[in-house]
Amino acid sequence: MSFTTGESRWSDVWLTAAARGTSICGDFLAATALALALQGAGASGLAVSGLLLAATLPLVVLAPITGRLADRVDSRTLLVAVGIGQATVCALLAFADHPALVIGLVALLACGLAVTQPCLAALLPTMVRPADLPRASAISQTASSLGALGGPVLAGLLVGQFGTRVPLLIDAASYLALVAVGLLLRTRRGGRRAAAATPAAGADRGPAWRLRRDPLLLAVVLTTAAVITAVGGINVIEVFFIRETLGGSPTTYGLVGAAWMAGMLPGSWLCARLARRLTDDGALVYGVLATLGGICLMVMVAAAVPTAALLVPLWLVAGAANGGENVFANVLTARRVPEAARGRAYATYGAAVQGGSMGGYLIGGALLALLSPRSLIAAAGVVGLLVVVAFVPVVTRSVRRARAAGAASGSAPAGSSAAGPGEVAGVQADGRGDGSADAGLATPVPTR
Repeated sequence: MSFTTGESRWSDVWLTAAARGTSICGDFLAATALALALQGAGASGLAVSGLLLAATLPLVVLAPITGRLADRVDSRTLLVAVGIGQATVCALLAFADHPALVIGLVALLACGLAVTQPCLAALLPTMVRPADLPRASAISQTASSLGALGGPVLAGLLVGQFGTRVPLLIDAASYLALVAVGLLLRTRRGGRRAAAATPAAGADRGPAWRLRRDPLLLAVVLTTAAVITAVGGINVIEVFFIRETLGGSPTTYGLVGAAWMAGMLPGSWLCARLARRLTDDGALVYGVLATLGGICLMVMVAAAVPTAALLVPLWLVAGAANGGENVFANVLTARRVPEAARGRAYATYGAAVQGGSMGGYLIGGALLALLSPRSLIAAAGVVGLLVVVAFVPVVTRSVRRARAAGAASGSAPAGSSAAGPGEVAGVQADGRGDGSADAGLATPVPTR
């Protein structure tokens, strides 16, 4: 097993959660401040999408490198070095004026995120026993959601009073939380630990882990990426929809964004309780599909609201579904991926999610020049639901194929964790988690 063999290290779980919550609060604070600054300066939808792309592209392009870094380099070294680097870059960003320089610094900041996301995600299941992973994921998700909940609200208040510089300096300070957690954590992976865990040359190590060899994880990654491509444009459209179509203030924009994160709190805990009872991995895959459908439905309904205030209950429900999706995906990945490959697995998943986000940003930014924000919000929700429906037979076949592969091997079904986490299609995998919306994904990151 690649989970801890002793008692769960809850102090490490809480330390990691606190660091994630603090840094994510700073991230959302900065992102909201920059989006408001662009919109207030009369920037187009393409300008906003360009900024979001700069914050996303490194997570996609660098995934093959950063995933291996997370697996092979000591986690303490990575967290301390990258945390210091990100704090420095964000401090420079606070004093940057030229748009090209701002975009370049945002992209550089995202390079650090491309390293820390898989590193933190791969650490979590190493801290806890298998039975405690849903709870640990919910704790991490809660801290991330609280951070993301406070970030937009603070940005709405601070931008109106001080402009963008103060929020960006606060973001720079928040990255020091990563440095602190890197120094304080007892749980470590990578570096000499990775080398010690590698079998000697010539030993029968079995086939290396590959995403394409696991039909369940592959189905989750493809479905999630496709849905995010369909609805990801709302991140670009939302600021124009709230500020211009609905006439909301900067503070209202921040409060509406916070509602999504507030919904993630109960959603992650409810689904954590459910995930702990689901011993069949196929059921977790269906959980991901159902929660993605719930997100799309809320986005579609949001297009009909007459005032920004009515977005709050819809975003609460969508956020709850988002939190549940993160927990299901985190637990599934932890059960099925070997410890030595977790960094690569989370980097791969994150790259697929961020790639979908990039597609959504480009589509949303381009279409804003042609269509109204309200019609685009409606179209995003409808297309997202159609994508979910289209993937239902694909997911169903993947679950059946995985279970058949486990039955043919003479063990418990591959879709069941009772067979030994990750025994699927001839690939031995034993054991991740994150729980973040931004987190971690799932730190990764949330869907929105």
